[in-house]
Amino acid sequence: MIEPSKIAEVMGGPQVLGQPVHSIEDLLKAVERGLPKDALRRTVRRVFARPQEANEVLYRIVPEATYKRRRVRLKARESERTERLARVIAAAEFRIADSRHELFDGAGAYLKGGRWNSPGKRIIYAAQTYAGALLEALVHLNFDEVPDS
Repeated sequence: MIEPSKIAEVMGGPQVLGQPVHSIEDLLKAVERGLPKDALRRTVRRVFARPQEANEVLYRIVPEATYKRRRVRLKARESERTERLARVIAAAEFRIADSRHELFDGAGAYLKGGRWNSPGKRIIYAAQTYAGALLEALVHLNFDEVPDS
């Protein structure tokens, strides 16, 4: 399980959230109160360096006109979506940066197979950008609902 503090860090940490997050309860309270708009912006910019790409993702979570109308805080549903995205990013960063797991052994593809290989064949998936690699991971997640476009 990813530490709640790591999820909060993706959203900008205590300086954005207004207080430290030490537990799931702290994280849930922050989401229930409504996360600051800046938490969504920082979450998206954590992956997408180019503003145009970041805004495309941001506006899939909160439509552009709605985002511009929000003064300080997101609504609960928007905050939940932001937290889910931050959780996925934190999980990806944990896996990518975790030295306990060999990154280039092809074990996952060997065991489960993948889009381009059958089980029993080692293959390493790669992307030119961090965003592309994260997108590949995101397409395999099962979200309860697809954000409004």
